[in-house]
Amino acid sequence: MHTLPPLPCYLNGEFTLLPDAKISVMDRGFIFGDGVYEVVPVYGGQPFRLAQHMARLERSLTEMRMPNPLTSVQWSQLVSNLIARYAESTGASAENTNQLVYIQITRGVALRDHAIPKDVRPTVFAMSNRMTQPTADQRALGVACVTADDFRWQKAHIKSTSLLGSVFARQISVDAGAVETVMFRDGYLSEGASSNVWVVKGGAVIGSPRDNLVLEGVRYGLIEAICQEQGIPFTLRRIPRNEVLAADELLLSSATKEVLPVTTLDGKPVGNGLPGPVYRALYAGYQAAKEHQQQRPTFAL
Repeated sequence: MHTLPPLPCYLNGEFTLLPDAKISVMDRGFIFGDGVYEVVPVYGGQPFRLAQHMARLERSLTEMRMPNPLTSVQWSQLVSNLIARYAESTGASAENTNQLVYIQITRGVALRDHAIPKDVRPTVFAMSNRMTQPTADQRALGVACVTADDFRWQKAHIKSTSLLGSVFARQISVDAGAVETVMFRDGYLSEGASSNVWVVKGGAVIGSPRDNLVLEGVRYGLIEAICQEQGIPFTLRRIPRNEVLAADELLLSSATKEVLPVTTLDGKPVGNGLPGPVYRALYAGYQAAKEHQQQRPTFAL
């Protein structure tokens, strides 16, 4: 039986420890997966692109027809408090810890009915945990991925807690000994099970469009900005499967992966089978953005 570590968390206005946090069995997040979430990376005690994560949380809540239970100031205070409490629980200073702050909001507690209930108080949960990042070998050599059809629902732009489709998609790559599952819908690239996917061809970066079939990662805007700074052409459009298979480079992006090169897809090399120059430029730009953000306060939204 898995035992939860005594890490600090927040639940409905109070701070407690994970083993002591309890919700009702009638919470719609438990019954229906009726909720949204965000994951904010923290480097050296500073949340990275917090404003962008909170903006995406607001978009998800709007799509779900749920009110935002906290103000911008309250969210900032909550994230700051969790970062400090997690660091204290590990015996380190906040400035010396990299963390992941997880935020989840469900519609709340109500008798089971598929219809959206009125006047229900949302359940607000948040915690911070250790950030696990790619290894040095994965960055130097790249990672293996496999492909699969995207069998998930057509509102992938909502960062919903209803993640069973993504769980099964990710398990496809686990069973194959790969790092991620690159998914296609009707012959066009959508995204990974828990990552955005980027195609590099002729020195240009190409990504899936911002629509309802893809969760727009917070790194979308960051990668576009880095490309602009470094003179790398950047385009969002529908990408047919054959273009993905013929890519010079293939990249993953997410809060924990940052930017990660894919060098093997379905057992075949991507490009020359090694991380390429566009990956190196984007990764360097990503690290520079992290360093810049750590040099200034980032809790104000």
